[in-house]
Amino acid sequence: MSKTIIVSNRLPIKIDASEQGLQLKPSEGGLATGLSSVYKNGNNVWIGWPGTEVADEQAKQVTSQLKEMRLSPVFLTKDEIALFYEGFSNEILWPIFHYMSPYARYDDKYWLSYQQVNEKFKQAVLQVAEPGDTIWIHDYQLLLLPGLIRAALPDITIGFFQHIPFPSYELFRLIPWRSELLQGMLGADLVGFHTYDDARHFLSSATRILQVKSSSNVLTVHNRSVVVESFPMGIDAEKFEKIGEEQAVRDNITHLQESFGNTRLILSIDRLDYSKGILQRLQAFDCFLQNHPEYKEKVSLYMIVVPSRDTVGQYKELRDEIDKMVGNINARFRTNVWTPVNYFYRSFPIEMLSALYSFADVCLVTPMRDGMNLVCKEYVASRSNNDGVLILSEMAGASKELIDAIIVNPNNINQMSESIVEALNMSTDEQVKRMTQMRSLVSKYNVNHWVKIFMERLEETKRMQQSLQARHIGNKTLNYIKRKYARAHKRLLLLDYDGTLTDFNTNINMAKPDKELYSILEELTKDDHNRVVIISGRNYTTLEEWFGHMKVDLVGEHGVWHKMYGAPWQETKGLRNMWKQSILPILNTYTERTPGAFIEEKSYSLVWHYRKAEKELGDMRASEMMNNLRYMVADLGLHLMPGNKVVEIKNSEINKGKAAQYYLHYDNYDFIAAIGDDNTDEDMFKVMKDDVITIKVNSNISAARFYLEGVQEVRAFLKGLPGRLFISKMLDKVLQLQWLPPYMNTKK
Repeated sequence: MSKTIIVSNRLPIKIDASEQGLQLKPSEGGLATGLSSVYKNGNNVWIGWPGTEVADEQAKQVTSQLKEMRLSPVFLTKDEIALFYEGFSNEILWPIFHYMSPYARYDDKYWLSYQQVNEKFKQAVLQVAEPGDTIWIHDYQLLLLPGLIRAALPDITIGFFQHIPFPSYELFRLIPWRSELLQGMLGADLVGFHTYDDARHFLSSATRILQVKSSSNVLTVHNRSVVVESFPMGIDAEKFEKIGEEQAVRDNITHLQESFGNTRLILSIDRLDYSKGILQRLQAFDCFLQNHPEYKEKVSLYMIVVPSRDTVGQYKELRDEIDKMVGNINARFRTNVWTPVNYFYRSFPIEMLSALYSFADVCLVTPMRDGMNLVCKEYVASRSNNDGVLILSEMAGASKELIDAIIVNPNNINQMSESIVEALNMSTDEQVKRMTQMRSLVSKYNVNHWVKIFMERLEETKRMQQSLQARHIGNKTLNYIKRKYARAHKRLLLLDYDGTLTDFNTNINMAKPDKELYSILEELTKDDHNRVVIISGRNYTTLEEWFGHMKVDLVGEHGVWHKMYGAPWQETKGLRNMWKQSILPILNTYTERTPGAFIEEKSYSLVWHYRKAEKELGDMRASEMMNNLRYMVADLGLHLMPGNKVVEIKNSEINKGKAAQYYLHYDNYDFIAAIGDDNTDEDMFKVMKDDVITIKVNSNISAARFYLEGVQEVRAFLKGLPGRLFISKMLDKVLQLQWLPPYMNTKK
């Protein structure tokens, strides 16, 4: 039976050292809660680091205890913890991914350890993984792992989810090992982020750094489709709703009421980190007290900062700054009966957190950058009376969902200060209206829903890959096609030109047919049973010059022009070209900005070529141009068609699929083959019946049944088809022996 293997840097447990030895306790974190429905079922397993160094003599015991909990440990040494976790993960990836690039410290020792630990995780996965399993990898500590597993198990299903932001291309490219990290992530079938912005940044980095092809949110990597999407993570909302009814929580609420009386409470909960905007929040509260003295002795900030890495220089400095700022505010504003900032540098049990969520009038969540931030969702879920106000940073992923919060820019101190005033003065009706909407959303899109939609999308992605994956034509398939070809009396061969019959040339006029190609076409057309059609995006005059003397049919400009052998060229009726005057100026602008790019004007289309341009610049300009033209061409009834180093704008009525259909209806063919290499040929493949030999060149991601690697394989394939003389001799032999091979048995 197939299983799901969850892999994360940390296992969902806490290890406590005592006189009795190591005590293992389940974690109460959001991820552990959400994934418990996965790893606790069947023979599923969760692989990860136990969170502390385990001595060799204790490793066997810990492994045995964890196995009972469906957990499998990866033990890390002190050096690995220091270099892989504290070093590469938290001194390079964390600051870059949170837009704090000055804090990044690039060190080759960190990178070496990061590779080694990801390799160690790979070995742990391979020990339990089997064909048919699903592997779900989590977060920035394991960016290389999907690629490592893919290399070892090419067909296995892999999902990857990043729980922190993904930076813009301009920041991500600062990392010296950027290509390796992207290649590792693209080993997954589905790459997930909390927000669309993060997914967009990842797509941008992958296409610009690795030069992989992209279509919407799908990347093509080594002939494999990788889907990139956003999946906003939720919380266990029901847990926070129910815990508020427990006696311990009620006792804590009573204690808070006694302590604060009529003083209104603003709640702030964060882990010590420079990405959380704690200093800016204190500045905003200071500004609030200065500008609105009427709130003195009426409002207090209850600030909890959970200790984290405070032995590291940057974090120690941050803690010292927080201490100073809290002390400064309290020294200036405190009275005998009132403390403006109640500051706690420690963690709180969940019963106390629940009480604070229920008691606080306002929750202030203003990180400088955050993947999601679950504190705001926990606050919302805890508001059983549907009151209270959430002030939320627009830089937190949750702001894309909780739009009924007061959304602020964490860098705008005055705006945050005034948002506190707005929150304190918000009417009860308005609070209820906003909170009801947010509570409904948090309840519906909870952590279980997040797990469900990710796993469903992963299954869909795998099915899509399998449905799009054409088969390479090996000896067995080639023999099948040859037999089918030999039996046929009427054959139709639809052949693309550029990238199929001949290689691309930076000068489009230099990609002329060579002697070998002419020889192949002449051999095919000698057979009276064959009808050969060259169906190309090329200008019809060029096709006439190159192939007008041959016994072939020609289709130019994707179907605008048709020419039967021995007949004059025919033009498709009802097409327009007046739209060119609107599009040409835009193409000219991009041509001027892109050295090497040029425009080709056809009868009813415009083509922007960038095969001569610098690769990265050409791809970037093409993407930018298509984004700018997308809505304009739709309004004009045109089709924007990206190809191999080209972007073509043409009448939407014209495509190779419609051109091919003309030939399909022209006669009853018992053998049809269609061969092409780019997006324009997909239209041709899609109109074919299931038994047609459709072949994609240079990619197995296609609607075609089969694929070939490059022009030389196409030519070898065409050469290998049985010629007229071969068939004649074969039939003579059959008549002499009065014997029919199995594939020619008419009874079948």
